[in-house]
Amino acid sequence: MSDPTPNLDVDPRLLEILVCPVTRGPLDYDREKGELVSRRARLAYPIRDGVPIMLPEEARELGEGE
Repeated sequence: MSDPTPNLDVDPRLLEILVCPVTRGPLDYDREKGELVSRRARLAYPIRDGVPIMLPEEARELGEGE
């Protein structure tokens, strides 16, 4: 069964300027999961309707091996 809300691509120019609000470090775009990932903070910020939600309280903590 497919995801009812397809992941929309994020503007590449936006990805160039966004940083993790916790560490001020770089983010990796995980297109498959629809998230921006901060490896240093071990957080994944969701992207909803093509808009990154850059709030630490909305972020998912990365599990082991992520």
